[in-house]
Amino acid sequence: MSGLEKMQIQQELVLLEEIDKHKAEVDAELGRQCLREPWGKQAVRLLQLPGFGVVMSMIVLSAIGDIQRFASAKHLVGYAGLGAGVHESGKEHIEKRITKSGRKELRWALVEAAWQAIRISPYWKEQYEKYLRRMRRPNQAIVVIARKLLVAVWHVLTKEETDIHASEEDLAYKMLVLAWDLDENVRLGLTYKQFAKYALMSSALRPTSLALYAGMCPEGSHPERKSRHAWRNWA
Repeated sequence: MSGLEKMQIQQELVLLEEIDKHKAEVDAELGRQCLREPWGKQAVRLLQLPGFGVVMSMIVLSAIGDIQRFASAKHLVGYAGLGAGVHESGKEHIEKRITKSGRKELRWALVEAAWQAIRISPYWKEQYEKYLRRMRRPNQAIVVIARKLLVAVWHVLTKEETDIHASEEDLAYKMLVLAWDLDENVRLGLTYKQFAKYALMSSALRPTSLALYAGMCPEGSHPERKSRHAWRNWA
């Protein structure tokens, strides 16, 4: 390897370190923002949905703005450009193309969340496989899941309710990981377990599974997934 090649590799490694540093700073700031007004309670509510991590939740909230602007889930779906018609007659199934109008980043975020959801949620996996059998096109089937997830987003934000298909176990795990990654001053002097419980109670969501995970994680150690269903979307 020539001296020039060695220098190029060293420069690229330094650049990667800088990028990782900036990424960590952005992730930390997003973590802080998702626990503050005006995003706090809404962000925690979105975290209960499979496929939604901190970054994905903040992208969706920033794209939606005030959820009260949308009188129905249908209006929100149209805003995202995920609206499409489905015609079924006997065995015939025709899926119209999505409109692709509206907020591109919202549409992208929901599709990405949908891919994650079908990997970690038995309910959403079953839904995806049902539509895939009908359409035989993965990209079309995943758009249907993205659309349904956005409908769930509308319901949990407007009605301030727990999603019926959400996993308390996953939400508790997400909150413990988020609290662990936050600076101590952001946690208001609380331990990461105390702060995770505080965030869940402030959002009025049920923190029942938090005690289970807190008991598994010795103070000062990173929370680890103990069940066979690994949570894969901290993004």
